[in-house]
Amino acid sequence: MNWDQVQGNWKQMTGKVKQQWADLTDDDLAQANGDREVLEGKIQERYGDSKEEAKRKVDSWIDSI
Repeated sequence: MNWDQVQGNWKQMTGKVKQQWADLTDDDLAQANGDREVLEGKIQERYGDSKEEAKRKVDSWIDSI
């Protein structure tokens, strides 16, 4: 799967995102609204990751779905 597919199906994907990153709130996901950079920023905020680490985690997650 690629990010365009995730973005196009964002409402359906939010459950999978919450499964992966349980600390993200519904409000976080609504703000991200399929925008990868915003999602990475929210992951950085909630988990204390660096920008590179958040990007790597999202890449890994996309590869796994």
